[in-house]
Amino acid sequence: MIRVVMPAHLRDIARVSGEVQLDVATPVTLRATLDALEARFPALRGTIRDHVTQQRRPFLRFFACEEDLSHESPDAPLPPAVTSGEEPLFIVGAIAGG
Repeated sequence: MIRVVMPAHLRDIARVSGEVQLDVATPVTLRATLDALEARFPALRGTIRDHVTQQRRPFLRFFACEEDLSHESPDAPLPPAVTSGEEPLFIVGAIAGG
């Protein structure tokens, strides 16, 4: 069971409160997790990743176990603490400005 924490605007789109728990087939990767998230909440399709390229949308970042996974390969395995459900995967809205 993978735990996913999303920012408020994505929770509103998915119509959920709090973290989401997902069953993700092995190998548990960021791509597989996002595929499972979008399959369970179709309204999120295109909000986290581009429809065509599947690239991360600007101003969204992925964190797990205090590490920024945003620039890692989407097919790299997620940390064991995330795959065991001990730690969540965070989808974070980045803040820009100055």
